[in-house]
Amino acid sequence: MEQVLTIAGSDSGCGAGIQADIKSFAAAGTFGTSVITSITAQNTKGVADIFDLPLSIIESQIDAVFDDFDIKCVKTGMLSNTEIIELVVAKLNEYPVNNLVVDPVMVAKGGSRLLQKSAVSCIISELIPLATVITPNIEEAEFILNMTIDNESSMLKAAYKLLEMGSEYVLLKGGHLKNTEAVDVLVGENMEKRYALARIDTENTHGTGCTYASSIAAYLAKGYDIDRAVHISKRFVTGTIENSKNLGIGSGHGPLNHFYFSEGFDSAIR
Repeated sequence: MEQVLTIAGSDSGCGAGIQADIKSFAAAGTFGTSVITSITAQNTKGVADIFDLPLSIIESQIDAVFDDFDIKCVKTGMLSNTEIIELVVAKLNEYPVNNLVVDPVMVAKGGSRLLQKSAVSCIISELIPLATVITPNIEEAEFILNMTIDNESSMLKAAYKLLEMGSEYVLLKGGHLKNTEAVDVLVGENMEKRYALARIDTENTHGTGCTYASSIAAYLAKGYDIDRAVHISKRFVTGTIENSKNLGIGSGHGPLNHFYFSEGFDSAIR
């Protein structure tokens, strides 16, 4: 079984962060491992508190994972400060893997900032150049590029600007545009793809970015090319959103239903 690593923050509500990543890894049929960078006190209503773990324990977690597991892909999420980013970059250079998915997590669904502003330049200069693909949403891309993105044309322009920062591919997610479709664009050298599915009217979107990026990581680990990995993951994350409507979990931005396709399995084996 292919083994995947997430390096990210922990969400006590289990809707986003490493918890969403591991659920996505499992849904794709891969084995997930994790390195926790920060602990958040969080639920569907927002983030109440954040504690960044000491660098020594982050490093020890990375060493422990690579000492025993055959990691085929690494996905990074919440890396809240420059020191954590620099440590992760150093360890990724020490333990090179074939695929790196960088989700430049900056703000939680409820609006809480998860990345210090001073760390953005470090993400750009040190982490992004190592990436197979980066997966920013429109708000993150606007912040990184200091530009407005309000339609598909500006999305594509922004994606190519992000590509100049050194990753192999850029997947710019258009879920924040108020269109009838949720449109994402993937660009790379000799690569330009558009992925569009109907927009789903629901507040249960907590962890969407984590789920999408970690699903891509899982399929890259399984040997899929980037287009196929994104194609499958787009449909998977859309399914998790559509099948979250009646979960009734929390009173804010509810979590996704990562295992919607396996509901009823317990009754099937009785």
